[in-house]
Amino acid sequence: MNNLSELCVSVEPLKPHFKVLDVGDIFLDPRYDRFLSLPVVQDGRPVGTISRSHVQQVFMSRFGRELQGNKPISEFMNPTPLVVALDRSMAEASQYVTRNIVFPITEDFIVTDGDGYHGMGSVIDLIRGLERQLVSQNASLAQAYEKLKDSQAQLVQSEKMASLGQMVAGVAHEINTPLGYVQNNMELVRDAYGKWGELNGVYDALFGLMNSPDASEADLSGYFSRLRDMREEFAEVYPQESMESLFSDSLYGLRQISEIVVNLKNFSRLDQAAVDNIDINECMISALTIGKNVIKHKAEVVRDFGALPKVSCSPSQINQVFLNLVTNAAQAIDGYGKIVVKTLADEQWVHAVVRDSGKGISAEHLARIYDPFFTTKPIGEGTGLGLSIVFGIVKDHGGQIRVKSEVGKGTAFCVSLPIKKRVLN
Repeated sequence: MNNLSELCVSVEPLKPHFKVLDVGDIFLDPRYDRFLSLPVVQDGRPVGTISRSHVQQVFMSRFGRELQGNKPISEFMNPTPLVVALDRSMAEASQYVTRNIVFPITEDFIVTDGDGYHGMGSVIDLIRGLERQLVSQNASLAQAYEKLKDSQAQLVQSEKMASLGQMVAGVAHEINTPLGYVQNNMELVRDAYGKWGELNGVYDALFGLMNSPDASEADLSGYFSRLRDMREEFAEVYPQESMESLFSDSLYGLRQISEIVVNLKNFSRLDQAAVDNIDINECMISALTIGKNVIKHKAEVVRDFGALPKVSCSPSQINQVFLNLVTNAAQAIDGYGKIVVKTLADEQWVHAVVRDSGKGISAEHLARIYDPFFTTKPIGEGTGLGLSIVFGIVKDHGGQIRVKSEVGKGTAFCVSLPIKKRVLN
């Protein structure tokens, strides 16, 4: 039953002049077993109801039939029955009945079409019908909620990839710099390897000549002289210290590239709900690595990392929070300034603070910074979703985000995450 029309049952109404005895006979009719009361109608309009419990009281009282049976029904009816219009919704009918019903429940409600009597509705059926509606609505809401979560996840991922898109040139530059000198070093090593091959060839020839019974002293002297010249040239062009430095620099460059690639992979990963116990300092380092090319031309980064307990969270999402905060800090600075990144912990929380020396945020804008699509950046330079997503991620982790800003002096964001383990929704 989804509406009153389906819930309503056309029940033969009683007339005001019916006697109680007649009502008792009607209540014994199995067609009316589901109802707690019956309608009383005069000239097609409902004027009251008489309840089954009232009839039973009349019948069960001493000489009730004899003393009360000849009286008109109007003396026993409830003249102010529950009346619900047919065009009202199930929810409206339920609210009306709930507000006006008398407990314990002894009467049902009358359904009217205009001013005329249309039928009877059972309170129990109304509750059941409303319950079915609620179950259906809850199922729809649950489905809508799942779709909303999927949409939110897609939105977060889109914003994340947009952030990467804005920094892709910088990330490529950060990779190309160490890659360039690794390549140069490898070319030098290749040349040295070629010279070493020539030198080794002379060694082999000299060794063969020394084992030959036909070798002359002049031949041996010539090879020794040639070997000496080649060794001196090799030592001059490729000194051992330089070669060791080439290998050290190359390995350092490869580690830099590996670090950038790993951080890039962690940042862009799709398994956003993956929860792990992590050191927040590592997330901050990852964000600073990914955003390095954006930041280094705008500000000096001062790191003040404390010793932190591990926190149960989604590293991918927290990386995104910090990347957004540090790049926003850089973009807020006119010219060249300073960004201070500080982490610390107390008994309940781990705190991460990002403070810049930028232009600050006005009080008017500060109240709206977490609103979706709100941005003070020029068109094409910001989606207005960054801080909104940051706020949602921190909230989902059971954390807090606070901001202080002063126009002309800078802004500080503080992200606090609970140390106690939480499971994300």
